[in-house]
Amino acid sequence: MDAAQQQQLSIRDVMQIPAFRRLWAGQLVSLFGDFLAIFAVLSFATFDLHATATQITYITVSFLVPFAFFGPIAGVFVDRWNLKRTMIISDLIRAVLVVLLIRASNIYAIYAVLMTMSFVSTFFVPAQSVTLRTLVPTNGLMSANALMQQAMQVIRIVTPALAGALVGWFGAYVCYLIDTSSFLFSALMIAPLAIHRAITPAETDKKASIGSIVSEFGAGMKFILTHANISFVILALTAGMFAISCFGPLVAVFVRDNLKADEFVFGAVNSLIGVGMILCTIAIGKFAQSRSKSKMVIEGLLVIGVSVAVMATFGNIPMSAVGMFGIGVGSGLIMIPSMTLIQTETPMEMVGRVSSSVWSLLSIAQVVGLVFSGSLAAKLGVIKLFYLSAVMLALIAAFGFFRLQSRTPQNPDLTASQA
Repeated sequence: MDAAQQQQLSIRDVMQIPAFRRLWAGQLVSLFGDFLAIFAVLSFATFDLHATATQITYITVSFLVPFAFFGPIAGVFVDRWNLKRTMIISDLIRAVLVVLLIRASNIYAIYAVLMTMSFVSTFFVPAQSVTLRTLVPTNGLMSANALMQQAMQVIRIVTPALAGALVGWFGAYVCYLIDTSSFLFSALMIAPLAIHRAITPAETDKKASIGSIVSEFGAGMKFILTHANISFVILALTAGMFAISCFGPLVAVFVRDNLKADEFVFGAVNSLIGVGMILCTIAIGKFAQSRSKSKMVIEGLLVIGVSVAVMATFGNIPMSAVGMFGIGVGSGLIMIPSMTLIQTETPMEMVGRVSSSVWSLLSIAQVVGLVFSGSLAAKLGVIKLFYLSAVMLALIAAFGFFRLQSRTPQNPDLTASQA
């Protein structure tokens, strides 16, 4: 591979691609609306419906379940369908569904609307992943994924205060209307895009039948399981999500009982995850010039594991701040190279299925972590659970390291890192 092919495009280079700018802008505004709506739902359920802690947890679970169990099948259809049409229709349907939240007067209506929205999103997310692959050159995907993650983290930091003010001044319905508008804006940004995906004549002639869907789903799973790089990074992503889901909900308890601190400290240390990930997305393009994606994923696992262990060991505010910042950096080192590697090493005709399967596993890991974190903490204690999460991440990183050591240099990811 020549030097020009090896050189990674910077974030500035990628932002100069007009089609990517439109996709990124639509995603940025849509995410902003989503976070406002989520905060409004949680606020309404807590203070107006007086929902229990379990019911509040089920709000998150209701959104994750469709991704967990239907996502891989949705990916089969995405690999068949027109990408632009799929994303626009998904945006328009979700714009209507958000309006229904205004009329949701009980917790079960909220569950139903969120599950339906999530079901529609199972088509949008892989379609966007395939679109990104078609719009951005291979050597720009790392920066493109970094920009997508950067947008999410910036919004995650700035929206809680704004959402709280909007709900307090005007009510939850204002956040829902903004979210509806954000979906419409996303559809408008996508509409002019020229998305060229090579489809063979045999694929365009396929008719959707149960047999063909099952066959294509099986082909996608076989590809994942037999591809060393992709199977490892998916394992790393899933393990990282499970560990974060285990200790994430208990950070508030840790701040209260171990740090003896208040809500301000809880909010501050939580925001440092976003700060760490944003700084990682800014620096990762240069860092990736001399590192393989697989090795960066291993390093991300280790950074998160060490950060969690630091929080558990020192048990004070400064080191907890360092630990949460490190978790953000490690999350970026896992998420961005993993998504880039999956996009670059998956055949175009399978990107929808593979990316959907990834989101499915991440959703399952998150649900399992949320469900079991409370019971595990009750049996082990918060500190021991933190250590258990750190050890699990370190073991997966060690497994990945020794797996890389035994691989031959013919592997494209390894070869690129050594070039």
